[in-house]
Amino acid sequence: MVNHTNKIKHIYEDLQKKIYNMIPEKWEKLYLYSSIIEKPEEGETGELFFYYIPKGVLKKKPVNAYEIPNKFNLDEGEFLQLIEILYAKIRQLREEFINSGQEPWSSITCTIQNSRFRVEYNYEDLKNNEFTSYERHIIWRYKNLEIGPEQVNKQDKEILKRYIAKPKTEQKKEIYEFGTYLKETTNKINYQTEESENTNQIELTKKETEY
Repeated sequence: MVNHTNKIKHIYEDLQKKIYNMIPEKWEKLYLYSSIIEKPEEGETGELFFYYIPKGVLKKKPVNAYEIPNKFNLDEGEFLQLIEILYAKIRQLREEFINSGQEPWSSITCTIQNSRFRVEYNYEDLKNNEFTSYERHIIWRYKNLEIGPEQVNKQDKEILKRYIAKPKTEQKKEIYEFGTYLKETTNKINYQTEESENTNQIELTKKETEY
């Protein structure tokens, strides 16, 4: 069971603040994934991506965070720096687990909806995972955003078919849900709407995220 130290609670609050300040429009639900993989021969690596559902009467498709600079006419370099700072905060969260004597997790999925913050810690062995980083992204979207085989290209469809056909084994995970720390926030980003598509995600190393 996770021991939510005061520092962990503070990191949760800071994570939420950083996420809210990165989205320049109203939204109703957000999904964030991040992993940290320790490879002795390569150092620490990992990834981070998140999607949000814009607020509206009609059902809208999830927006990939990496679409935001083009969608709202923002400086891409500055936005990617915000992503790296966000990832550094995720790393800080995992380091607090280790410092407080808790088992280090390998990936985390956070969901924010209706003033509720849900966090899922996963402990799967990503170093020896049969799926690549890109393939895990496609599988994560399928599981969390319900983006299924009928909605993706041929390559991604084959990935999902392989995953769906694979025998499932129970993986250790811990899930917690509680009220968000931030009830309201004012976004400070100036923007202009400009529709665009971008399916990139950022690969992060320890060196790139030290601040």
